[in-house]
Amino acid sequence: MRSLSSEPFLWIHLSGLAVVPIFLEIVWIGFAIGTPLAPFWLELLIVSTVGILPILWMQWTRPFDIFSLLIVALKPDNLSSDQQRILSLFRKRQQRPLALLGAILMGWVLWQIYHWAPLAAITASFLPQWRLLGLLIAAVAFLLSNLFFQIPLSVLGVFLVGAKQYATTEPLPPEKIRQEFTIPGFRVKKILPGVEATPVE
Repeated sequence: MRSLSSEPFLWIHLSGLAVVPIFLEIVWIGFAIGTPLAPFWLELLIVSTVGILPILWMQWTRPFDIFSLLIVALKPDNLSSDQQRILSLFRKRQQRPLALLGAILMGWVLWQIYHWAPLAAITASFLPQWRLLGLLIAAVAFLLSNLFFQIPLSVLGVFLVGAKQYATTEPLPPEKIRQEFTIPGFRVKKILPGVEATPVE
């Protein structure tokens, strides 16, 4: 049995944290576009609802299958027993509170960004000053920032699992993976050359 730290897909998705500040900066610029058309709490509610709820719901009900990259994902039948065991860890109870905590933290970050949005007015001045455009940009960027925050957060939750619990975790059968995980894009037999183990018979 391989250790958790030797699984490259875990590290690849953990590195997604690096792009979160970029998307949050785009949110900041979006909020700086135009003059508010509605009370501040309504704008915050709209952007936070679009940005937080879909990702939180996904992680709460059918977590993102980390054995995927961009528009391709490994077929569940081609996952090794260790990879199936890792996916079982994503269904553990501690993952849900972690996702909720992440959503609350991102909501607080959004409030801070909205508060300091006027400082980005000069940067946003090259864009059309349509408030609805600004809110659209902010909402989409915040959705992506939550995606690239929540998935690494769930990976951290898996890394915090002890070696003993990992060793005693039952691999998740392919049919369960299809039912219980969000599998993005096209399903293929191999993504990273030389790292996928032989699937379980």
